Amino acid sequence: MSSFSAKSIRRVVFIVFPGVKLLDLSGALQVFEDANSVCSANYETAVLALQQVPVKTDTAVSISADAISQWSGRDIDTLIVAGGPGTRAASADSSLLAEVRRLAAVSTRVASICTGAYVLAAAGLLDHRRCVTHWESCAHLQGKYPLLRVDPDPIYVRDANVWTSAGVTAGIDMALAMVAADHGRPAALSLARSLVAYMMRPGGQSQFSPVLEQQTNDSTGRFGALHDWIMDHLGKDLRVETLAGQANMSTRNFARVYAAETGSSPARAVERFRVEAARRLLEDTSLPVTAIADRCGFNDDERLRRAMTRALSLSPNDYRKHFGSTGPLNQGNDQTR
Repeated sequence: MSSFSAKSIRRVVFIVFPGVKLLDLSGALQVFEDANSVCSANYETAVLALQQVPVKTDTAVSISADAISQWSGRDIDTLIVAGGPGTRAASADSSLLAEVRRLAAVSTRVASICTGAYVLAAAGLLDHRRCVTHWESCAHLQGKYPLLRVDPDPIYVRDANVWTSAGVTAGIDMALAMVAADHGRPAALSLARSLVAYMMRPGGQSQFSPVLEQQTNDSTGRFGALHDWIMDHLGKDLRVETLAGQANMSTRNFARVYAAETGSSPARAVERFRVEAARRLLEDTSLPVTAIADRCGFNDDERLRRAMTRALSLSPNDYRKHFGSTGPLNQGNDQTR
């Protein structure tokens, strides 16, 4: 990657097309714009399309865009292709693909948000690279472009100078990671706080949240309050009798109904919540593994190790090495497992 001083202009160019997903564009665009005031960065952003006309998004909002043909003779730091329902037509548009290839050739890094990966793939920019898109499209993307190495799990992937991200809000995570690569993690964390982001997620984090999945499986919301209580009491004794009492049910009936409603045993659900909490602490703190195990209710690091190995095929130490705030994946290196 090219070396820039803190005040050097970094041109960030977004490619859009009819049917682009508004949030794919606006989320990441806002990150770079706000970085200029919050982090004293100097990003210059542009939104480009084939023609200089208002581009209809997937919402009632149309956006202004400059013509790609007008963008010549200027180097680009970051080229980002947004996603959305219009990517099917965009990835079959030979004129657009030719322009994307041309701009990519003068870009320091190239990226896609969500199904924007289809445009990069059609342009041949993802061949033999590890990449990701929205989880609903990963299998189709892999089948359509067999030269790709599609990883369906991470929220974003960096392979050399090519970045790809999962759906919608993952584009914000990827943009924050780019700011961290450009200006350091403390600056990106300040920016995330300014944007009221819940947390700055590393790319290795799964697209699938155990808490959200339990909420989804519990379609009636019957155990929503219980799940909230569990997350607030992970360090406590959460055996099935305790959970049944919290749910005001008999132990036997609770275990039966909970499994039927959520597709998971209570013990399995608690372990998944605890692993998720441990992952966050391993990513964002320097707490010893033994302290994390105690805080998350595993009581000893061996139980935490076994649970993380079952869930992630990584020990706590290996997970921190790969995805911790000072680990290699947050220092601008390629994401590999």
